[in-house]
Amino acid sequence: MRLYDTHCHIASDVFDEDINEVIDRFRAAGVERALVVADPCEEVPNHEKVFALIRAHDFLFGAIGVHPHNASRWSDDIEALVKAYVARSDCRLWGEIGLDYHYDLSPRDVQKDVFDRQLDLAYDAGIPVQLHIREAHGDTMDMLRARARAGRMPKGIMHCYTGSWEAAKVYLDLGLYISLSGAVTFKNAPKLAEVAVNVPADRLLIETDCPYMAPVPLRGRRNEPAFIVHTFEKICALREETPEALSEQLWQNSVRIIGD
Repeated sequence: MRLYDTHCHIASDVFDEDINEVIDRFRAAGVERALVVADPCEEVPNHEKVFALIRAHDFLFGAIGVHPHNASRWSDDIEALVKAYVARSDCRLWGEIGLDYHYDLSPRDVQKDVFDRQLDLAYDAGIPVQLHIREAHGDTMDMLRARARAGRMPKGIMHCYTGSWEAAKVYLDLGLYISLSGAVTFKNAPKLAEVAVNVPADRLLIETDCPYMAPVPLRGRRNEPAFIVHTFEKICALREETPEALSEQLWQNSVRIIGD
């Protein structure tokens, strides 16, 4: 059995003291690949740190993009930097990008402009996107449907999906994958159980989004890629599938959109 963590932040400072042990644990747990996410517009830009970690481990790949929280920091220089990174062979996704109306850390009009620009650039570069959407599904669907009509919709992933099954069907119709995190294990997340059961087998992914969103029974702890086994086991139970069959399906899906 092999697993693929399609979104993690193991270059975060919270892993600095034990990153080698974290890697050893997830490798022992059967996590053979992980995608590490970078954002050059964080208060402390982390892209160099992320890609140094990736260079040191051939089972890690990278993603880079400007998160909606940081959209106000977008500039021509940042655009040039991100374009240079996505041209690398070890960078597999443009993300995480999107809209976040929960915190509104950047103005909504700025978020939409930067999101639209990054979608355009990703489409032109032929690289999939990883989408962070929080309390902004209406505007997101409008933007993505317009792109689909114009023939400029990139491939991509709904990262850490927490929406409804009805919304998921729209994203699936747009050609996107649905990635579930530890939130699917939470007792107060029945809508995610519905999503987990109903997403077509060939469009489902899993992730940790660590150090956030630790799954039950580890909720409240610092999350790490090894903990993805609990999310995986919950989805197996919900879908009534064997671990062997589901793990191989998830692996093939991950390789299809990210690579091996």
